[in-house]
Amino acid sequence: MVIKIILTLTFLFTFLNADAYEDNCVKCHKKLPVSIDKYFYKYLLIYSSETDMKNAIISYLKYPAYETTVMSDSFIKRFGLKEKSKLSQDQLKESVDIYWQKYKVFGKLK
Repeated sequence: MVIKIILTLTFLFTFLNADAYEDNCVKCHKKLPVSIDKYFYKYLLIYSSETDMKNAIISYLKYPAYETTVMSDSFIKRFGLKEKSKLSQDQLKESVDIYWQKYKVFGKLK
């Protein structure tokens, strides 16, 4: 019985958060002239490892700052810094994990 409850709650939690990436990240980035994959490649060039990159993205989303953005000065002057994310830590982590899986190049190159 306890296992059923845990599995149900896990499924429900996953289902409720499943759209965090699409509803928050993709929805907003569609309004910008730079596609969301370009941000990924900028982060990858600077941070190179999966862990460092994910940590940098999450940190920036929680505390956007001019000193930590990967975007160019001209982009920031035109569009400004991103507003602080309202997503929970779990939603941020899940969204960044989805983002990584969608655009990672490791294991895809031949």
